Amino acid sequence: MLRSFCMLLIAVSLFISGSAAAEPYPGTKPLEAEGDIASQMIDSIDRFLLREIDESVAQRAKHWKRDYSSPEAYNASVEPNRKRLAHILGVRDARVPFDAPELAGTTKQPPLVGKGEGFRIYAVRWPVFRDVHGEGLLLVPTKGDPIADIVAIPDADQTPEQICGLAEGVPFDSQFARRLAGTGCRVLVPTLISRAKEMRAPPGHTRGNKITSREHVYRSAFELGRHMIGYEVQKVLAGVDWFEKEAGGEDPKIGVIGYGEGGMLALYSAALDTRIDACCVSGYFGPRENMWEQPLDRNVFGLLTQSGDAEVASLIAPRKLVLETRSHPTLTLLGESGAPAELRPVKSDEFDRELKRLSALTSDFGEWVSVAAVGPEKETPLMGGFVALNGLLGGLGAKTAVSASKPAQAVSSNSSPARQQRQLDELDRHNQYLLRESPFVRKEFMKKLDTSSIEAYETSAEQYRDIFRNDVIGKFDHDLLPFNARSRQSWETDKWTGYEVMLDVFPDVVAYGVLLVPKDLKKGEKRPVVVCQHGLEGRPTDVFLGDHRAYHDFAGKLAERGFITFAPQNIYIFRDRFRTLQRKANSVGKTLFSIMVPQHQQIVNWLKTQSNVDPNRIAFYGLSYGGKSAMRLPALVTDYCLSICSADFNEWVLKNASTRHNFSYMWTGEYEIFEFDLGSTFNYAEMAALICPRPFMVERGHFDGVGEDEWIGYEYAKIRHLYAAKLFIPDRTEIEWFYGKYKGVHTINGQGTYAFLHKHLDLPEPK
Repeated sequence: MLRSFCMLLIAVSLFISGSAAAEPYPGTKPLEAEGDIASQMIDSIDRFLLREIDESVAQRAKHWKRDYSSPEAYNASVEPNRKRLAHILGVRDARVPFDAPELAGTTKQPPLVGKGEGFRIYAVRWPVFRDVHGEGLLLVPTKGDPIADIVAIPDADQTPEQICGLAEGVPFDSQFARRLAGTGCRVLVPTLISRAKEMRAPPGHTRGNKITSREHVYRSAFELGRHMIGYEVQKVLAGVDWFEKEAGGEDPKIGVIGYGEGGMLALYSAALDTRIDACCVSGYFGPRENMWEQPLDRNVFGLLTQSGDAEVASLIAPRKLVLETRSHPTLTLLGESGAPAELRPVKSDEFDRELKRLSALTSDFGEWVSVAAVGPEKETPLMGGFVALNGLLGGLGAKTAVSASKPAQAVSSNSSPARQQRQLDELDRHNQYLLRESPFVRKEFMKKLDTSSIEAYETSAEQYRDIFRNDVIGKFDHDLLPFNARSRQSWETDKWTGYEVMLDVFPDVVAYGVLLVPKDLKKGEKRPVVVCQHGLEGRPTDVFLGDHRAYHDFAGKLAERGFITFAPQNIYIFRDRFRTLQRKANSVGKTLFSIMVPQHQQIVNWLKTQSNVDPNRIAFYGLSYGGKSAMRLPALVTDYCLSICSADFNEWVLKNASTRHNFSYMWTGEYEIFEFDLGSTFNYAEMAALICPRPFMVERGHFDGVGEDEWIGYEYAKIRHLYAAKLFIPDRTEIEWFYGKYKGVHTINGQGTYAFLHKHLDLPEPK
């Protein structure tokens, strides 16, 4: 403790002592940046990402090869885009064929729940995929055949009963499901998962997080390559399956309409399924470049690289599309332990710009889009006005216009809360099923690795590295800038000298950290470097000053042992500020690591040019979020000759997606932590396979709450098997389990790992 205090006094006095303390490291310019450099870094990366989002609009055209020669040729030409959209929306599970929805009634609750002018309303459910069902209401005309079949989708904060007129909450003229049924349509109304916020915790525990039901489903689904949006699109398309089957070979007239979240689902459903003849989107259409500030369950990985709403809508052409702009849902979600969000109305100029883009993309098809902005009603309804509904019916070839109708009458009560819980539970069970199956999916995915020799292995691993870099982490297509290295001496002890170092990476993106140089370096001597990475909300000084309870000055101690060390400032700092960066990056198919990989590549590139650095002996050692970095960065920055993951290694997909384990991120505030489709691609064993055959080590405290020993051992066993049993290099991987002074809490232990570094970096241990 006295040593740490003395070091801190030395550091502080040197840092403020003036020009002597500001001397730059040899070969660099003076670093003149002042203030909180970490905060400035976050702000500059934010500017970079917002610029990438804005520029994505102009870049989308290169992903489309439209053929306008005929509707058939057009549909064929956009099919790759349609398939990609389905993939990122998580529309992947095979739907279950069925003859008709089943009536959802009991001895106490009859399925007939209401009547209207010329139609009856039934509570129904229908199979969608595996054990998941759609559930809601079916409005059936009482006289003659339906003039059309329509799926009518409420907003997430509305119930089917409200848009059918059986419950309060939606104005009479906006009950569009009731109005369409009164015109002679058969109407299926699915229940959506709501935005209700509840306290959620693992079984047997009371401590968890308070997030919306939609975010709760989204979190595990996203990790497993599925999506809240995709699940509900599947429920809509299952209804379309039924409509088509009932037509018996005839050409059914099928439409979709929705408001708010329902409008989004209507748009995506019609874009994905050409059996839908007409679509009405109310309260949704507009620019999507601000999707990062909307509810987290709208976070679609990579959407903006190919599509905004205009491009998605262009997949509907030349079928009928009606856009209604009367009203939009509004919402403000405070962060608490979930993602903060805001829904605001689309401004008229924003709508016009997106519509103009759509018109430019599909001008060859004439007037296939109509806008229902103003209607003849004396009072503008919330949604589903006469103009919009008549436009939808016209697109379905119906000659009957919507007219005023009488209110619907409830026949019996239907429990919306119970239905909502059933829907939520089914999706959670499906996510947990996908989680159990995910090891088999990943095993199949990785089967092309060739372990016949180390050379063959390294060659075969490159295809997986490309997938990890481009499709999972995400890669920005920018060349690294010249270093423009700036530095200043800011700390000194009797063993080492510390320099702040800043390097340019991309426009508005820099790398910053602290270089510790041992004082016993001889001229011309080349030493190994250990890059020492802090964790969540950390600073470079945490790893060499003050004996932080997690880091125990491990960068300083390694410098005392003779290693050169470098402590980077990583970008997972300032809570929602950095978490919002993840959401911005996700919108263009990128992640936080899309920034950190080039930062670290630039750091390594610069270190390799330094006269006292051995370019072949640069290692990575990170704790907690730095341990997450230890799995991802060396997998892609192959100049790192070894990696040590401390206080993080896990059965990572389980930790993210499980609703059974109390150490899962399903119960915490780290809403940015989820990475799209890791369940099908790269768990920690697969990431380590990209580090192999370079040395790899895990440091694990028995009682560290980030995981449980049996799951860490399970995942590490796969790595040990690869190194030892398949490639015959068992000495290149280790795991250290420790109890120790700190009783296995979240900490650097600094025993086996130090020995591992000395061994594989070929630096004799101090006596």
